[in-house]
Amino acid sequence: MQAQEQLYTVKEVAEILKTGVNYVYKLKNAGLLRFLVIGRLKCRKSELERFLSEYEGYDITDPFNIKPIDKEGTYETEENAHNN
Repeated sequence: MQAQEQLYTVKEVAEILKTGVNYVYKLKNAGLLRFLVIGRLKCRKSELERFLSEYEGYDITDPFNIKPIDKEGTYETEENAHNN
């Protein structure tokens, strides 16, 4: 018998990501983080790990406008682009 994979609620995902539940819903609605429904929305641990790995190095503050983070830990904004 295989070990059961851990499932997280939206609230638990928010706690892990240190965000609010509304942001987790934004990630879901943007298609960045997949859920399944078993009574309520649940996210597999492996899906959360995939999400974190795939978007490492990106600013996903706005899940609908993802930006790469440069080596200094900032992202290129229109203002920064005009100054270069």
